Amino acid sequence: MSGKKSIKYSEIKAKLGIVSNNKMGDDVAYFTHYLQNTDTKDSIYYIEQAERFIAEQCDKLGLDKERVAKEFTNVDWSEVPFPPVKNPKFTFIDLFAGIGGMRIAFQNLGGKCVYSNEWQPYAKITYEANFGEVPFGDITKVDANTIPNHQVLLAGFPCQPFSIAGVSKKNALGREHGFKDLTQGTLFFDIVRILEAKNTPVFLLENVKNLISHDKGNTFKIIKGTLEDLGYTIYPKVLDGKYFVPQHRERILIAGFRDKTFNHNEKFDFPEMPKPTAIVRDIILNEVDKKYTLTDKLWNYLQNYAIKHKEKGNGFGFGLVDFDGITRTISARYYKDGSEALIPQKGKNPRRLTPRECANLQGFPPEFIIPVSDNQGYRQFGNSVVRPLIQAVGEKLVKSLLSANEPPKSKKSVR
Repeated sequence: MSGKKSIKYSEIKAKLGIVSNNKMGDDVAYFTHYLQNTDTKDSIYYIEQAERFIAEQCDKLGLDKERVAKEFTNVDWSEVPFPPVKNPKFTFIDLFAGIGGMRIAFQNLGGKCVYSNEWQPYAKITYEANFGEVPFGDITKVDANTIPNHQVLLAGFPCQPFSIAGVSKKNALGREHGFKDLTQGTLFFDIVRILEAKNTPVFLLENVKNLISHDKGNTFKIIKGTLEDLGYTIYPKVLDGKYFVPQHRERILIAGFRDKTFNHNEKFDFPEMPKPTAIVRDIILNEVDKKYTLTDKLWNYLQNYAIKHKEKGNGFGFGLVDFDGITRTISARYYKDGSEALIPQKGKNPRRLTPRECANLQGFPPEFIIPVSDNQGYRQFGNSVVRPLIQAVGEKLVKSLLSANEPPKSKKSVR
């Protein structure tokens, strides 16, 4: 293949008329997944649908589909910030992928992603811009047998049914929450059915800290019991991102190891947290557009709101950051008023963090592309993970995977 002329990913998109927007569907997902796996056996999971997509686009554009298809067997990924890993140490899948924070961490550890899934259309735009791959959509409609075999399953499954804010909102609306929530709570069981169908050796799940206490502990009891019934030994732990980035962000991480694969010999421990050294000053940009400065109206509202709640004995209110300290947890609602973390400015109202500063606050690399609006960017980073924390845990998890007595690749058929 080294003697064959390569073609850049951007040229492929241009040739087939692929536009990066919020309407990219599973047809483009099949095609981009195929491009990422043309040199692996996993291409069989995508080639039929990919060839159909190529043929349809060529018919629309009057191109020779056979000649075009041959051009796509040697893709030049140099324009993509986080291209597929060559000669990977292990394979993984990225569920509820968001914008790919967990994927970056595990690619840095030598893993190759063979399948991704994310339903939010604007998150797909950001994901595709950074990885050259469009995630598949509605996971509830995905046949687990159409997913390639893999050694690690990653999933930051939806937070809202288990978060304090989400529970409060649904109580106010008279709706059920947690596993009783018919629209979102059951998505955990899509993880379960994929683990069961694929006999995945290792998984890492991420969720809000409140998962442990939700519904008096019953929700976590169900999750733990379900995973153990599947034959996994699980390791749950609440960890704080403040040891890696200047942000107080507690999340529960649940690592799981398949008993039939590891025979309870996985020797896994969560990493020791390093001494926290990151401060807000490290992630702040030198020059920021004035549009991020709060208007007088919004600033007055936030101050009055804080006074009102302080009088009631509540802790609600805005947070002016200390440049030599850390921020509160940024959330998906940051786009509304930025009240969780406001940057003081001399002689004027405070300002919001910019989306790039939010990326920095979550530990995303500087080359990470933000192709969406500010509001979408705030939502995406507020829902994302602290990338270096995930990578630190992943390093321990991958070490256990690769040091297993029997090579992991031989275990895919174990029942």
